[in-house]
Amino acid sequence: MDSSQPPSVGAVIGWTALSAVAPGAAHLRAGWRRTGLTLLSIHTAALLALLWIGLTSDLGDLAGRLVASSGLTILTVVSLMLGVAWFTLVVHSFTVLGPGTLPRAGQTVAGIVAGVLAVAVLLPFGLVGQYAAVSQTALDNVFVAPPTPLPTERRQDPWAGRSRVNILLLGGDADDHRPGIRTDSINVASIDVRTGNTVLLSLPRNLENVRFTPGTPMAERFPDGFRLPVGPGGGRDDLLFGVWEYADAHPEIFGGRKGQGAHALIDAVGYTLGLEIDWYALVNMWGFARLIDAIGGVTITVPEDVVFGKYNEGLVRAGTRRLGGADAMWFARSRTNSDDYTRMRRQRCVLGALLAQADPATVLSRFNRVALATKELIRTDIPRPMLEHLVPLALKVKNARVTSVQFVPPLINTGYPDWTKIRAITVKAIRDSVVTPPLVAATPGPSATVAAIPSATVTARAEVKPGQPTAKPADPAKPKGITEGCG
Repeated sequence: MDSSQPPSVGAVIGWTALSAVAPGAAHLRAGWRRTGLTLLSIHTAALLALLWIGLTSDLGDLAGRLVASSGLTILTVVSLMLGVAWFTLVVHSFTVLGPGTLPRAGQTVAGIVAGVLAVAVLLPFGLVGQYAAVSQTALDNVFVAPPTPLPTERRQDPWAGRSRVNILLLGGDADDHRPGIRTDSINVASIDVRTGNTVLLSLPRNLENVRFTPGTPMAERFPDGFRLPVGPGGGRDDLLFGVWEYADAHPEIFGGRKGQGAHALIDAVGYTLGLEIDWYALVNMWGFARLIDAIGGVTITVPEDVVFGKYNEGLVRAGTRRLGGADAMWFARSRTNSDDYTRMRRQRCVLGALLAQADPATVLSRFNRVALATKELIRTDIPRPMLEHLVPLALKVKNARVTSVQFVPPLINTGYPDWTKIRAITVKAIRDSVVTPPLVAATPGPSATVAAIPSATVTARAEVKPGQPTAKPADPAKPKGITEGCG
């Protein structure tokens, strides 16, 4: 377009559109050389800076800095400022091209197109700012703010010189119709902070006579293990799953301090496994169902029909298909025609499916629903500043080796646990996760063939010909892939 000649409709629209991706192009065409060159230089320098950051930065560290409270605040403000600036740039680019000299119909068409372009360039920045603000609110509601800033040495080395971090992962059944918290799912994720290799140590909810660290209030109350009188109807509330609720209900044990259930359970689990538990995360089971719904469900292989409900009125049919949150939770939690150990295996399968299928694209496309579900999902004592370091670690875990050990029969007698054996198996599982070559991960699908190794004792029948060697029984203490046995 010759700047001395009246512009055409196509030229105005074309140069305005080009300016949306190459700021300054329209200004140069209109004769605003200094402004155009300045805008192009700034744009080029910004692109080169982003490219340099992308090539030289660790993705995990970058993600960690972004989820920090200050990082999200900066991202919100900067994205909104850039959106407004880009909107203004497109409008000004359109103006300097002289659309007022166009015929009336041409002015209308060019103005409409320029307006659509201006709004279009604003929307991505607004969306990023909105995502950042929603994330800030959700994370601040879930993670606790420490009363004092983290020490300088802890900020420089968040793991305080340790090679592993141990997080207690709990599934609770609290809701508006049931008082207290019963922890039906009890797992410890022991994570190598260097490689992300993780061992998931699962303790059964019905573990009896659990012990506490000597000298603690619960150990003084129960020196021979957690034992209570049998309740009405022969039921027992003194199993591992009842520690949290009992401690919460008896603040007198702790000198009147209330809300000690989490501390008591952390102590019991840590002492049982011989590990120092860093933090806990309690997942509300039905909040977990809402999270699954938020990502559009998970694909799971149901090996056999699972019946649920007070009157056995519900059914999750056998087969491989995508389950919504409610069906996925009933598959994981139902004890009808089953037992606690089989249920533990199903819970592990749901967790493995969620880890594998909650990819970044899915989460971003359903971001607001995921953030809302997360606010209702988790209760934790993880300090908010530690999230900056845990996010990079979580990204390592997603691409690392994750194995699991379940302390269930025949490996462990839950009525008379061998505490020394439990600790020895824990030590070996953690050692093996560091030195053993990675296993081939099993993924759901018709082409995946996985040897089912159930949690409960199951005898597999097969025809053995004379002279044919029999298969060596699976070692129940050997760590398994988290999706092993899930179909």
